[in-house]
Amino acid sequence: MSARINTLLPAVLIRTFAFAGFFSAAILLVNAAKRAGVIPTSPFTQLAAPLAQVAAIGLVIGAYVVMSRPAGALATSGAVLSVTSLAGLVGVEFVLNLVFPYIGQDVIAVLRAGPLGIALTVVSMVFLLGAVVFMFALWRTSNVPKAVVILYTLSSVPIALRTVFPETVLQLGLVGLAVAAAFLAFWILRNVARTTTTEEAAKATATAVIGTS
Repeated sequence: MSARINTLLPAVLIRTFAFAGFFSAAILLVNAAKRAGVIPTSPFTQLAAPLAQVAAIGLVIGAYVVMSRPAGALATSGAVLSVTSLAGLVGVEFVLNLVFPYIGQDVIAVLRAGPLGIALTVVSMVFLLGAVVFMFALWRTSNVPKAVVILYTLSSVPIALRTVFPETVLQLGLVGLAVAAAFLAFWILRNVARTTTTEEAAKATATAVIGTS
């Protein structure tokens, strides 16, 4: 399926997905620096935080459509789970950055004990499942460096289970995911360039054959 989509989407759109991955990586680094106290918390950093997930949706779509072999049910399921969970995480980041800092810990505890806590847990688990499934699909059906797949997968664990891991581990997870996202975006750009070159060569050959016939 991905090969068919790749022929229908213009290369410039796929490159846009790749640059969205670079943008997501940059915001993840800002989030990690903010949590580590390297940069101060400000309205800018709070408003920028959810943009990492928004941009990551483009990264996942871009990786899906440039897989070197047609994507099967596994890759499709992983992509759908990842995109769905990332959309949900946008809401999570808005709550964590634009709501929780301005209310008391007792109110936060009450909110986490209710439906909000269930929603946060479900979205986090779907994100982890989507990351594992999609990265496994990339491992099997693409030439993405295995180290990038492993780094992306391992970095997703403390992010999804942020209430379980120490803050330092979460920060390392954000940095690791940023590095993996940047390498994945670079891989998309390389594969789009290769695909475009192949298509242009095929068109040139076809034109030459027609011209000589």
